Amino acid sequence: MAEAGALGPVGAFALVGALGVGAQWLAWRLHMPAIVLMLAAGVLVGPVAGLFDPAHVFGDLMGPMIQLAVAVILFEGGLSLDFAKLGDARVGVRRLIYLGAPVGWLLSALALHFVAGLGWASASVFGGIMIVTGPTVIAPLLRQARLPRRPAALLQWEAIVGDPLGALAAVLAFEVVLVAATATSPLAAVGDFALGIAVAGLLGAAAGWALARGFQAGRVPEYMKVPVLFAVLLVVFAASDAVLHESGLLAVTVMGVWIANAGLPSYDELRRFKEHATVLLVSGVFILMAASLDLGRIAALDWRAWAFVAVVILVVRPLSVSVALAGSPVPWRERALIALTAPRGIVLVAVAALFGARLDALGVDDGTLLGPLAFVLVAVTVVLHGFALKPLAQVLGLGGGMPGVLVIGASRWGVALAEALAKLELPVLVADPNHMRLRRARRAGLAVFMGDILSEAAEHSVELVAFGTAIAATDNDAYNTLVATDLGPEFGRDNVYQTAREREDNARHALPSTLGGRGFGPSETAEALEQRMIDGWTIGATRLTEEFGYPDWREKRPDAVLLGWIGPGGRLRFVASDAEVKSAPGTRLIAMLPPEGPTAPPAGEGASLPG
Repeated sequence: MAEAGALGPVGAFALVGALGVGAQWLAWRLHMPAIVLMLAAGVLVGPVAGLFDPAHVFGDLMGPMIQLAVAVILFEGGLSLDFAKLGDARVGVRRLIYLGAPVGWLLSALALHFVAGLGWASASVFGGIMIVTGPTVIAPLLRQARLPRRPAALLQWEAIVGDPLGALAAVLAFEVVLVAATATSPLAAVGDFALGIAVAGLLGAAAGWALARGFQAGRVPEYMKVPVLFAVLLVVFAASDAVLHESGLLAVTVMGVWIANAGLPSYDELRRFKEHATVLLVSGVFILMAASLDLGRIAALDWRAWAFVAVVILVVRPLSVSVALAGSPVPWRERALIALTAPRGIVLVAVAALFGARLDALGVDDGTLLGPLAFVLVAVTVVLHGFALKPLAQVLGLGGGMPGVLVIGASRWGVALAEALAKLELPVLVADPNHMRLRRARRAGLAVFMGDILSEAAEHSVELVAFGTAIAATDNDAYNTLVATDLGPEFGRDNVYQTAREREDNARHALPSTLGGRGFGPSETAEALEQRMIDGWTIGATRLTEEFGYPDWREKRPDAVLLGWIGPGGRLRFVASDAEVKSAPGTRLIAMLPPEGPTAPPAGEGASLPG
C-alpha cells in the first residue's frame, strides 16, 4: 500500500493519537458511544481510505505494542478491583467467573462448531477466548449509561477478571490441540500449563506485595511511584509471558488487584493516572486494530458467520448468565441487563488472531477464520451494546436516566434548593452527618444520607453514578473545598460547585484555583445564604415560553438572584451571572426570590415553586 508507506512511525503515532482522542471527544459532544466512533475512524483511515496500514508502518513491533497496551489496560482494571467496595455484588461476580465462564466456553464452542462450521480444534480454542467481555469496551459504556453500583460492578469485574482467564483458556485448549497434532506427552503439556499459571500468580502477587510495602514504608519518593509502577509492570508481564505465552495478562491483573487492596495512601492518585493512560491506550489500540482490518476476508465470510454472532448474543450469553446467577440474590432486572450485555474488545481480537495463525501453522484448515470471526463479533457487539445499553437500562428501571443533584449540607438554603429541584423531577440527595439537620429534608420528602459523603459508608450506600452535579453548601468552608476537590474527578470539575468561602477575596487566604468547586449564583457564603432564607427568601423555578422570555422574567423579578437553569434537553447548569443564561423557550430558570416578590406570575409565565 504505497500511500500507507509514506506515513512514518512518528506520523503514525500522531495520527493514532489524534483519531483516538478526537473520537472520544466527539463522542462526548454528540452523546454517542466512544467505542463506535473509534472503530469507525480506524476503518476509515485504514482499509477504506488506505491512508494507514499499521502492519506496514510498525512491522514486527505491532504485536508487542498491542500486547503491552492490553497489559497496562488490564493492570489498571485490576487497580479498580477493591474487594471492600464489591459489597453485594460479591456473590454474583464469583458465580459469573466460576460458573458462567466454563458454561460460556462450552456453549461458545458448540456454537462455533454447529453454527459457524469450525472444526472442534478451532472451536475449542476460540470458545475459550470468547469468555472475555472486554474491559476496554465496558468501562466507557458504564460511564455513559450511569448504571447502579451492583450491575456495574458485576459487568466490570467479569470483564477484567475474565480477560486473562479467556486468554489462558485459549492457551489450555491450544495445548490440547498441540498434543493431539504432535503426539507429545499430554502430561508434559498439562504440567507446562500449570507451571505457567502458578508462576503468573506468584509473580503478580509478589510484585504487588513488594510495591505496596515499598510505597507504605516511604522507600519510593512520590514523584517516582508511577514510573516505578510502570517499570515493574513491564518486567512482570515479560517474565510471566516467557514462561507461558499469554500468562502475563494474568500476572499483571493479580498485581493490580493486590495493590488495589493494600490500602495505600497514594492509591487514588495512582489509579487516576492509570485511568488517563488507559484512555489513551484504549483509543490507540482500537484505532490500530480497526485500521488493520482486511475487508476482503470479512466479505468472504458466509451467512454462517453472521448466524453465529446472532446465536452468541441471543442464546449463548443469556443462557450462560442464567445458569451462573440462578438462585443468586441478584434481582431479575439486573440479571436481564447482564445477560444482554457482553461487548467484546481488544483482547478477543488480538488473542484470536495469534492463535488463528498458530492453528494454521499446525495444519488446522479453519484456523485462519478465527481473526475475521473475532473482528465481526467485536464490531457487532460494540455497536449494538454501545447504542443499546443505556436505553435497555432505562427500560429495566436501572438508571440511565437524567443525572441527579447531590446537595452536601442540610441547611435551610440547601434543603430549599433540593426541594425546588425535586419538584422539577430531578433526582436529588441531601447528605449531612448531622441527624437533626436532616429532619428538615426528611419532612420535605427528600432522599437523604446521614454521614460524611467522603466516607467508606457513602461508597457502599450512595450511588454516586446516578448524580451528575454536586453542590458543597455546608457551613464549613474547608470541608466544602475538600468535598469539591475530591468529587471533581468523579463528576467532572465543571459539575462540582461550592458556596463562596468567607475570606475568598483576601489574597492571603485565597486557595489555588485547582482546589474546590465552581462558584455560582450570588457568590455568597453559606452563612449569608442561610440568612436570606431566615429573612423569608424562597427558591423557585420559572419556565420560559415564546411569549415570556428571559428579559420579561428579569423585568418582572428585578431583585431575583439567578442560581441556574435547566435547558429544554434537561441539562442542569448553575451560573455565576445572568449573561450565561441560554433563554430558549422551554428553559426553566432557578432563582432565589425575595419575600416582597410578586404573588402570582404574569400571563404566560410558569408557576414559581416555593422554597
